[in-house]
Amino acid sequence: MLPKLFIIVPCYNEEEVLPVTAPLFLEKIQDLQNKRKISAGSRVLFVNDGSKDSTWEIIEKLAKESEVFLGISQSRNRGHQNAVLAGLMEARDLCDITISIDADGQDDINAMDAMVDAYLDGCEVVYGVRSSRETDTFFKRFTAESFYKFLSLLGAEVVYNHADYRLISARVLKEFANFKEVNLFLRGLIPLVGFKSTTVEYARSERMAGKSHYPLKKMIGLAVDGITSLSVKPLQLIMSFGILVAGVSFIGCIWALITALCGKSVAGWASMTCIICFVSGVQLISLGIIGEYIGKIYLETKHRPRYIISERTYTSDELK
Repeated sequence: MLPKLFIIVPCYNEEEVLPVTAPLFLEKIQDLQNKRKISAGSRVLFVNDGSKDSTWEIIEKLAKESEVFLGISQSRNRGHQNAVLAGLMEARDLCDITISIDADGQDDINAMDAMVDAYLDGCEVVYGVRSSRETDTFFKRFTAESFYKFLSLLGAEVVYNHADYRLISARVLKEFANFKEVNLFLRGLIPLVGFKSTTVEYARSERMAGKSHYPLKKMIGLAVDGITSLSVKPLQLIMSFGILVAGVSFIGCIWALITALCGKSVAGWASMTCIICFVSGVQLISLGIIGEYIGKIYLETKHRPRYIISERTYTSDELK
């Protein structure tokens, strides 16, 4: 029996690019059906993440023009990770496999063929991995690659050069639903579920239309979420560094005491100022890291919903 595929497409202010990429998603669904890889009930599910432009109106229009297109809208902007999660959780009981992909057309849509083939060969999760970062600026390439390496050093289980282009089976999604984190970093959480997985390489191109909605500030926020939600090693590093500084300070105290007893002490404001500034800086950085973890704990204890769907272009009965 052929699997039913749902392509999950998070959208935030994508009125310029959706008319360009939506036909490509439809064409890919039809192509996979013609190749007898997926069933006729497969769909494209757009997730409107509280867009302020006409994105939702475009999604509604697409849904009226073709039954392949479905749409859900969040009550407000929740962020990319929450939008992807909303689509995955909405689709888990409606299909056999999902493929999440951004709306901008940068990820190679033809890599879906290899992803579905890997699923048919027994893999439950297939990660889309960039073969190169030639289209990125030097700064973005350096920071992105450094981030993945840093996460690995902290002990987090992440797939190198993988973002959120991936195939996940409904079986995995049902287990993933038991993960209740509010601070989401999907590319680090999905590997924790387990199951047989593999990777598919693809080339990433330029955005087809519009402007990127993921500036440096959001990238840094995502990186912080990834580090703090997947590893406690920063806290362990603080303790180790604190022990090191305490040891050096203890040696300095002994040296100062011996110098004073020998009558060779010389007043030095420069050295004292440097020591005070250094220790104060270490303390503030340490408190900042600890505060970040405490803040995440505070948010997790509230158990607030990670997404709220306000509108749908369909009813559940229509898809059964």
